[in-house]
Amino acid sequence: MYSLILDSATKLLYVCLVKDNKVVYESYTEGKNDHAKNIVYKVDEALKTNNITSDDLNEVVVGIGPGSYTGVRMAVAVAKMLAVFKKNIKLYTISTLKLMASGKEGIVLSMIDARRNNSFGMIIDTKKNKYIIDECLISNDELKSNDYEYEVNEGEFVVNPLYVLANKVLVNEPHLLVPNYLRDTEAERNLNA
Repeated sequence: MYSLILDSATKLLYVCLVKDNKVVYESYTEGKNDHAKNIVYKVDEALKTNNITSDDLNEVVVGIGPGSYTGVRMAVAVAKMLAVFKKNIKLYTISTLKLMASGKEGIVLSMIDARRNNSFGMIIDTKKNKYIIDECLISNDELKSNDYEYEVNEGEFVVNPLYVLANKVLVNEPHLLVPNYLRDTEAERNLNA
């Protein structure tokens, strides 16, 4: 069974291919608001490196944010296209913050810069898969005032693909999937001001 894992909501574009619970391709590509130019190339590289095509994929797990507004949409769009046009591929989601925390075992503070001394953040006990602070938009000071053992941020994290696969959530209607932005865009906020 082939599982493709994608996330583009942070400074690192993450693409991973897992075959029968064994990682056969993994890539972290640092970007500067340009994941769109790399995501299809990296997916293609993952497939070609393993002599398979998208027809061989059984599932896609996509990080749905929160994170960069444009960045989140890149992986979600690619995952939705695969699931909608290739009927044999199931679509699953995972929180980007949870994906980022997956590489640590214990109580993990996971955060993505949301500007103005705020973060999209959470604290999770990855051993118990239990949120201590749910995903939220929160001040950095408030988030870091809590107890935690590890801290990961949008430019520095290591993913545990098997944890991701164990904590994925099925999407029943792939064409209806929308990213988790946690707040309106700056343009929407200015329009409503």
